Amino acid sequence: MWLGMTNRHSGCPHEREKRRSATVPEDKTERWLAETSLLRKTLLECGVREEIKWNKSCFTYQGKNICIIQNMKGFLALLFFNGVLLDDPEGLLEIQGPNSRSDCRMRFTNSQGITQQTHWIKAFVMQSIENEKANRMVVLAPELEYPGELITKLASDHALKEAFIGLTPGRQRGYVLYFSGAKQSATRIKRIDKYRLKILQGKGMLER
Repeated sequence: MWLGMTNRHSGCPHEREKRRSATVPEDKTERWLAETSLLRKTLLECGVREEIKWNKSCFTYQGKNICIIQNMKGFLALLFFNGVLLDDPEGLLEIQGPNSRSDCRMRFTNSQGITQQTHWIKAFVMQSIENEKANRMVVLAPELEYPGELITKLASDHALKEAFIGLTPGRQRGYVLYFSGAKQSATRIKRIDKYRLKILQGKGMLER
């Protein structure tokens, strides 16, 4: 399978990671200092606790991971561990990558963006806390086997790969099942080519 899925708090080696009182991460960097400071201040107003995990500022509620700040090369990210459960009417959250089904993140490139999205940052944190209190979990569907023709197309077509990764898990699943349903390789290729434009547009198979 090419696009695997992760479990509830994916990508986090829980017991192996040292937990320290939160001050600043050890990997000090000149990038995003002002933005990180503002984001930390905003998050701490939500009643969460800051800890240093995986050498990053991680915010928890009663021991449960809520979100974590990621210092990326081109942007600063705020990742919510169970982001797919959050109500996001403005479309501010994005799937982190091909191996994630539960994590979603916001991205920022300046302090103004954080200030403008303060309401939603806090709303997502509070939603995440309520989900933890209610013990809501991401229900992971059985893993899918991606047809070799799709894997080849994604490897050779960067635009298609980025667009496919950006689809919701449900849309991805629909395409994979449809592509895999063809018995002949040539038919699978034709199906992928036929729906390339829809994928690039971020649409599911049945969307106009």
